[in-house]
Amino acid sequence: MKFRFAIAALATVSVGLAFAQTPAQPLPQPGAAPAAPAAAVAIPPAPKPAGTAWVLMDYTTGQVLAGENYNERVEPASITKVMTSYTLAAEQKNGKIKPDDQVMLSERAWREGGAGTDGSYSGFAVNQTARLLDMEKGMAVQSGNDAAIALAEHAAGSEEAFASLMNNYAAKIGMKGSHFVNAHGLSAPEHYSTAYDLALLGQALIRDYPETYAFNKIKEFTVGTITQPNRNLLLWRDPAVDGIKTGHHSGAGYCLMSSAKRGDQRLVAVVMGSTSEKQRADDSMALLNWGFRFFETHRLYEAGKQIAQQKVWKGTTKEVQLGVATPMLVGVPRGRYADLKPTMDVPKVLEAPIAKGQAIGTVKVTLDGKLVAQAPLVALNAVEQGGFFRRLWDSLWMWWESK
Repeated sequence: MKFRFAIAALATVSVGLAFAQTPAQPLPQPGAAPAAPAAAVAIPPAPKPAGTAWVLMDYTTGQVLAGENYNERVEPASITKVMTSYTLAAEQKNGKIKPDDQVMLSERAWREGGAGTDGSYSGFAVNQTARLLDMEKGMAVQSGNDAAIALAEHAAGSEEAFASLMNNYAAKIGMKGSHFVNAHGLSAPEHYSTAYDLALLGQALIRDYPETYAFNKIKEFTVGTITQPNRNLLLWRDPAVDGIKTGHHSGAGYCLMSSAKRGDQRLVAVVMGSTSEKQRADDSMALLNWGFRFFETHRLYEAGKQIAQQKVWKGTTKEVQLGVATPMLVGVPRGRYADLKPTMDVPKVLEAPIAKGQAIGTVKVTLDGKLVAQAPLVALNAVEQGGFFRRLWDSLWMWWESK
């Protein structure tokens, strides 16, 4: 089997980095890389938040960079509304609901989540309708319990039925330690999650529904005559922070799911059970800064550019170019870029026809023996089936080479 395989590696030339491959062939250049190799640095322990559970996750790989008690069951409080947002976005994608739908704020939504309760509210008028899009923003920015209940009732007929949808989508995301019974997050039996699951949820919302995720960086929102600020203090501290959600009640303490992006690098932090609004913000900011200081994200391969070439039998051409359909990013400890080890899993024999975009194999990257990134290898060009004599000739050679 003959193929070309491009891999990021440190180089001594002025461009900084090049690709290594086996066997030797002309080398494709990397898409984006540091101008100069960074030296490896010793990573100190992560700053420890004053909470019951916490985790810092690399968004690109899903790798846990630091954490404590992050698989233990906790009350998610209003971070629950991120699951509500995800479910609403998925139902909109499926055509079940629309942004311009008129959503009724029911008696129940007003009674259990309105201004007369102890929780946060948006202030939509009882027994009147508002646009679904506006209620979504009221829920995300103002953390409105009334909006969450009304949206759940509109999307599924009842909040209980909507909770079933939430659990279905949570399972698809991979949230194995979570169970939801309401859309707002007030304390209830069998309503729980974990810091790790909530980080997975934040990662999924950013990845799957970026338009919905963008609501979380809005700093204030007005309903009628009531203007309320976003409770995420980090939005005012660091322009790199663009979400995600706060939570608080007596059983959960002060909680914050946050995310920030600097360059190609994005991190997700979850702090649960903190002691105050300021403390959860301080601790979350410290975690994010630590992650950005001691870890880095590299763009290994650009979408649609050749990184490998594979022989094809019985086709009109003898080779197919392989690449990735979306940019391949990898997060590593700072200065460890040169230690990445790539492998390529492809079939031993490829036969035409091959369609453009067809998955051919997988490119995997490991660091210290642990998988840190993988992506499908896809055909960048189509290979049509050859004529009768080409197929016959190649069949003979395939038989000969197999002996």
